[in-house]
Amino acid sequence: FTYADFAPMFTAEFYNSDQWAEIFKASGAKYIVFVSKHHEGFCNWPSKYSFNWNSGDVGPNRDIVGELANSIRSKTDIHFGLYHSLFEWYHPLYEKDKANNYTTQDFVRTKTMPELYEIVNKYKPDVVWSDGDWETTDEYWNATQFLAWLYNESPVKDTVAVNDRWGKNIRCKHGGFLNCDDKYNPGVLQKRKWENAMTIDKFSWGYRRRANINDYLTLKDITKVIATTVSCGGNVLINIGPTHDGRIAPVFEERLKEMGQWLGVNGEAIYESIPWSHQNDTTTPDVWYTAKKTAQGTAVYAIVLTWPKANQLVLGAPSTSTTTVVSMLGYPSNFSWKPNPGGGMTVQIPVIPFDQIPSQDAWVFKIQGLKN
Repeated sequence: FTYADFAPMFTAEFYNSDQWAEIFKASGAKYIVFVSKHHEGFCNWPSKYSFNWNSGDVGPNRDIVGELANSIRSKTDIHFGLYHSLFEWYHPLYEKDKANNYTTQDFVRTKTMPELYEIVNKYKPDVVWSDGDWETTDEYWNATQFLAWLYNESPVKDTVAVNDRWGKNIRCKHGGFLNCDDKYNPGVLQKRKWENAMTIDKFSWGYRRRANINDYLTLKDITKVIATTVSCGGNVLINIGPTHDGRIAPVFEERLKEMGQWLGVNGEAIYESIPWSHQNDTTTPDVWYTAKKTAQGTAVYAIVLTWPKANQLVLGAPSTSTTTVVSMLGYPSNFSWKPNPGGGMTVQIPVIPFDQIPSQDAWVFKIQGLKN
């Protein structure tokens, strides 16, 4: 039994790309990145450069990528991106190039780069998310040649964004945005646009049949990731692992839809926000800030991950004025507040009936009219 013998077991008989698109839309996602090819080299589209090791020739006998691209574009306004692994664990041409200390490029020339051009021309992704780069440099991968074509001549030259995984010497240095490492979340403001690629299953990027419920992040965990990432200028890329028969497991669907409900109330603090002068509060832990420029000035959002004791939210970072107004996203009334003697403010939260509280896992306080 070889690895290739797994291919017929990848059946995807329940794969319904319209259903996937509806789940992603309900999650509040603004873009998705679908794995077109991972490190084992199996192409989820009928590639001309991967004979008998693609979803058209073996297994599903379908164009998995193409179906999803069509569904995302016809049913949602989500941007469609594609992940692609440069290297392949078992490919003899890659192993030969590696044995030659990367002085030959047969694998790049005949396999992995032709695929990249193929998926860009065929599916026109808004994001090209590269991976599998780390064993050697960008020179072996011919990365600059591909990127020059992508940005100057390709059908997506005016819209595409790329990450930073184009060689072991490039990661965290050059890219349209920076991933650096998996689950990268520095916790402090970054100079460059970056992305936190993380997983709902704490132990896998794939689907694990034997996973226990405690192995999955809760919505509270997910909102913490969103708050800590976005406050420091990052995007969040949340990974779920589908099954061999093409399903998104109910636990993943539930988490995504819960996240969408939270973003439906609190998305004003997340989407198109900018980092504020403070990323987290100086007095109270588990409070993270974002901001947004409005016609009335800068609105500051305090994302509170732990409900304040005695219904009093003590904040050290805001510098108040006589025109400062505090409200909670999803709740109709403004809240009273008073300045603290040493700076900052204390917000008095009224008693809110349980059926009127807008969220259960994290709460966003909108503060307008600050001096900072």
